[in-house]
Amino acid sequence: MVAGIQERLDDFVRRKGLRRTQQREFIIKSAFSKDEHFTAEELFDRVRKTNAHISRATVYRTLSLLVEADLLREIDLGDNQTTYDPNFLDKPSHNHLVCIDCGRVVEFEDAHIDLLNDCVTRRLGFKPVRQSLKIEANCEQLRNNGRCPNLIASRLTGKRLRKKR
Repeated sequence: MVAGIQERLDDFVRRKGLRRTQQREFIIKSAFSKDEHFTAEELFDRVRKTNAHISRATVYRTLSLLVEADLLREIDLGDNQTTYDPNFLDKPSHNHLVCIDCGRVVEFEDAHIDLLNDCVTRRLGFKPVRQSLKIEANCEQLRNNGRCPNLIASRLTGKRLRKKR
């Protein structure tokens, strides 16, 4: 885990008068072990593989704590599931391209979008703090090749795919 995250978390826990527990520390380490988005259930599965004594409720409470501490961001990538983004601290204005065929999520940054965001918010009398853009698109691999490795992998891992509109 990045030292800055640990410092911010320690400061937040101290201000809230909370204890540092081994279970919470293990969940936090798991949450920030990868630079990928995850759902609460995916984190719970990841945690349970190495520590069977952590409950689902502890995972959900820890996620709420991390969101409140502004260390994780809740994002809506579709499929009526809350997804958590562990890497927005490094990239506060990053955006998501979501394939509605296979569920693949691609993060991207674009200076043009940042400039447009700045212009629009200032013109309307606001000061931009952060921005998030989600673009839903069709998978080019599926359209061009008739098959998509991401779709196959999603089905093999049992991931629920987004419902087509």
